[in-house]
Amino acid sequence: MLGGFADKVAWVNLSDGSVEYKGVDEEDAKKYIGGRGLGVKYVFDNGADVDALSPDNILCVMTGPLSGTDVNMSGRLCVVTKSPLTGTVTDSHMGGWTAAKLKWAGFDALVFKGKADKPVYAYVENGELSLHDASDVWGKGVHDTLKALRAKHGEDCDGMAIGQAGENLVKFACWINVDDRAAGRGGTGAVGGSKNLKAIIIKGDKANKPQPANKEADKEARKKALAGIMAEENITSPKKGGLSVYGTNVLMNITESMGALPAKNSQFTAFGAGKAEKVSGEYVNDNILVNDPTCHACPVACKKEVEVTEGPFKVHMESVEYEPAWSLGANCGNDDITAVAYIIDLANDYGLDAIEIGNVLSVYMEASQRGYTNGDGNLEWGDAQGMVDTVRKVAIRDGVGDKLAEGTAGAAKAWGHPEISMDVKGQAIPAYDPRGLKGMGIAYATSNRGACHLRAYTPAAEIGVMPYGSLKVDPLAWEGKGGLTKVFQDVHAVSDSFDICKFSAFAQGMDEYTAQYNAVTGMNHSADEMLQCGERVYNLERHYNNLAGFGEGSDYLPKRFLEEPSTMPGSEGQVCELDKMLEEYYAERGWVNGVVPEEKLKELGIK
Repeated sequence: MLGGFADKVAWVNLSDGSVEYKGVDEEDAKKYIGGRGLGVKYVFDNGADVDALSPDNILCVMTGPLSGTDVNMSGRLCVVTKSPLTGTVTDSHMGGWTAAKLKWAGFDALVFKGKADKPVYAYVENGELSLHDASDVWGKGVHDTLKALRAKHGEDCDGMAIGQAGENLVKFACWINVDDRAAGRGGTGAVGGSKNLKAIIIKGDKANKPQPANKEADKEARKKALAGIMAEENITSPKKGGLSVYGTNVLMNITESMGALPAKNSQFTAFGAGKAEKVSGEYVNDNILVNDPTCHACPVACKKEVEVTEGPFKVHMESVEYEPAWSLGANCGNDDITAVAYIIDLANDYGLDAIEIGNVLSVYMEASQRGYTNGDGNLEWGDAQGMVDTVRKVAIRDGVGDKLAEGTAGAAKAWGHPEISMDVKGQAIPAYDPRGLKGMGIAYATSNRGACHLRAYTPAAEIGVMPYGSLKVDPLAWEGKGGLTKVFQDVHAVSDSFDICKFSAFAQGMDEYTAQYNAVTGMNHSADEMLQCGERVYNLERHYNNLAGFGEGSDYLPKRFLEEPSTMPGSEGQVCELDKMLEEYYAERGWVNGVVPEEKLKELGIK
């Protein structure tokens, strides 16, 4: 088997409690790398016509060949399944130490199918997986669940769990681990809830850390990659670069100044009047920061642990990230950072995607603003306590929370106004307005998992945080963004399949990625061959979606971005020219209006 793999996957039938152990197919590993790519292959092989919340859907918890190794920023795992929110294939990644511990426990992946007849959790240690009764933690939040199960199995255990939102099949429920890292998007937690799977507890021994196939090459490849991470020119530079000093929320003031920060459900492209500053990374650093912990094998330490000791929103939590700070801040007209931190922590405990819940609240707010709520009460812009109360209702599907639990698209449709949902394929947008960052427009539209910034992080080039400033493009120009997006999508499919942190791309490129992969696995790929693996993963995802009913014309944006010009400085007068970018993108991909043709599938060895 290739280096970096434990060569063991637990295939768990929750319906009868049986566990079958299989190796990793080496040809699949060579074609789809691992992590995201291999997980997508498992989901694809399971069929595109399954109902996401039925026992027939599979839930794959995946590591990659670099997860848990000495490779820097290799502390990631992903959860891959068919999404109940979008109906597409989805993968969602979490940091912390869970991935490393799973690999050290002797597994590349855990694949769950069926439905247990009562709540269960999986316990993983030393190459074995066992199922245990979870009735005593069913109904509890993530924090109490993991606390109780670690008390039972040992504080040295890692693990991940769903909260009440997953149990109640909230369409955007997620998995949260012991470090409050989330596999956030796509409703993977609801799939866990539909299977009565409450938690996965992992005891891994570092002595079982995977060793590289070529130790000398590994040492040299890691040295070169680390030099990029440490370089003061790069945003990753420990204690010096913006990502390290302020965390992901370093972006709040930047996107505000560009007129690319969606505010009040994207009615505006900036928060205005100095309000973004009050929920920014700089403000957090100066006022409520208490620690900056890190993930496995990462020197960057972008996580920002905070504490609020006064006022109605007392909390100690990790971490105030850019996306949730935006979704629960500017997007909801809320400039109280203490409320933002409190609600992120609340969302984590309930097991709710903190991006989607902020969008759901903003849809409710706009519906209230316009008189669309039809007896479902109202939620005013910036009403922090009302936001807290509504989050609780969503998690338990109480009152208006039952509508909102279907996601922004479902709620807006229920009120008869789908146009106020800022979603693509049912998943709400993250924190970049495509009128101010045009690349995000084509990236959202063509993302295989619904609106997403992580399929193709074009702001790296549009804002200018590529390694050593190697690429900077005009954020307001649409030309070239189709090709740029295609390349970013393929590169990120590679890093997600390794599975290493996306932020590594701020410090290294395909040459560094390929060298590290080759050294660990023993392969001898060129950078172009590695990139083609990413292209194969992206095309397999798209083919799955095509088979699941997403045909021609399925790549779109909300009309607000296409027809309502920005009124804010930095992007004033701009709309997003999606049609022009789509034409360019499809030409680069070799797709026919969003559909992968047979010849492309054969070219990439998918068929």
